[in-house]
Amino acid sequence: MASFQDLLADISWPWQLISDIIGWVYFLAWSISFYPQAILNYRRKSVQGLSMDFLYFNVLGFFCYSVFNLSFFLSKEIQDEYRERNNGQNNLVRTNDVFFAVHAFLISSFTLTQTFMYTKDEGQKISSPAKLLICASIIGAFLFTLAVEFQFAMWIDLMYYLSYVKLLVSIIKYLPQAWINFRRKSTVGWSIHNILLDFTGGTLSVAQLLLDSYLSGDWSGVSGDPVKFGLGFVSIAFDLLFMTQHYILYRDRTDYYLSSVDEERRRLIVEGRVPREEDVE
Repeated sequence: MASFQDLLADISWPWQLISDIIGWVYFLAWSISFYPQAILNYRRKSVQGLSMDFLYFNVLGFFCYSVFNLSFFLSKEIQDEYRERNNGQNNLVRTNDVFFAVHAFLISSFTLTQTFMYTKDEGQKISSPAKLLICASIIGAFLFTLAVEFQFAMWIDLMYYLSYVKLLVSIIKYLPQAWINFRRKSTVGWSIHNILLDFTGGTLSVAQLLLDSYLSGDWSGVSGDPVKFGLGFVSIAFDLLFMTQHYILYRDRTDYYLSSVDEERRRLIVEGRVPREEDVE
């Protein structure tokens, strides 16, 4: 006669399979989400309408995330330091985490490189606050490295610092693009497919976390890491904002940057001061 544990296992294994499928789907959605913007830039031969701050923040964030994952995955010293601080437990960084981070850094860097090849607006450049944040992050990493060299800190402390930089960047990186869309009253130049894929990945990642916690009866994955859980909802919130801008608020899809309108109207559009049609006749 089957035991209670056997019956429970029979019931839960289909849900575990569903969880695994969800995990791979959101991993693919997030990985693919970086390509629509690069493809859009290539087709337009222009990055007009795209926030430079967002691109630089993305490169910084995923560089830090790549170093963090690579170190936890490959460095025996950091693995030992982690076990020392966590009662002998191994860290949870896996191959797919490393692949996602490095891939995201490479494609984000490629998209940033496009800004040096394609048409930009005059004055379309990284802002002073973004420069300040990036410089402060680099200086902080340098100071942490010195602290490790003089044995005031451990290498794992530097890795955690980089993870906090990634956390901060993830919270603020979409703000400049949302503001540009609002100011121009347009989402032209900003790929909505990137947002749809990101929304899919974010929603499924939260769903998997909740499902796994329910199946195991252990909600520490949620309550024990509220920052990670909260970031998923921050990302989803920005995705919803961009979808609202694209499909509801600013439905004009005309790419004025590529059309044969006069230069004065184009300048007003870029500055976010789009006049009524009768005002430009």
